[in-house]
Amino acid sequence: MATFTKGVTPSTEKYDGSSLRVLIVHTRWNYEVVEALVRGATETMTSEYNVKSENISIQSVSGSYELPFATQSLIGASRMNVQSSQSFDVVICIGVLIKGSTMHFEYIAEAVSQGIMRVSLDSGVPIVFGVLTCLNDEQALERAGLGDKESKHNHGIDWGRCAVEMGVKNTRWMTGVI
Repeated sequence: MATFTKGVTPSTEKYDGSSLRVLIVHTRWNYEVVEALVRGATETMTSEYNVKSENISIQSVSGSYELPFATQSLIGASRMNVQSSQSFDVVICIGVLIKGSTMHFEYIAEAVSQGIMRVSLDSGVPIVFGVLTCLNDEQALERAGLGDKESKHNHGIDWGRCAVEMGVKNTRWMTGVI
């Protein structure tokens, strides 16, 4: 069986995230896993891409189902806030859904996926989909860089990289630079 590197391959282009304003909206459900993912994203953005920690706004909601509404509200509030010099350039939505014995998992996963995409397209703000949809606790821990498996990897790192890339690219695109 062939092996490959997990996670997103870093771009060959170097991105400077020092001017980006980033919003992270995360859940408090499955918090141990979520906390590791948020930490992976923020540490990656600040250490690899010079995103200023004071330009990262972190908000929490109870569960994944609440992510789209909260994100839409926070994007809108940042655009209306006269004390804010600019609105958010990019958002990362972070949550963890773990399949149980009922259909609840499928309904929530579908609604959250569609909701986050709709907010991104409607607002014109890139939103990184950082919601793990796992079949069990072990998978969730592994994808947050926790647990005992050697193959563990913190996907928050990938989401941080993606956020900077999309924030920078969208800023360019909005000024007509392709």
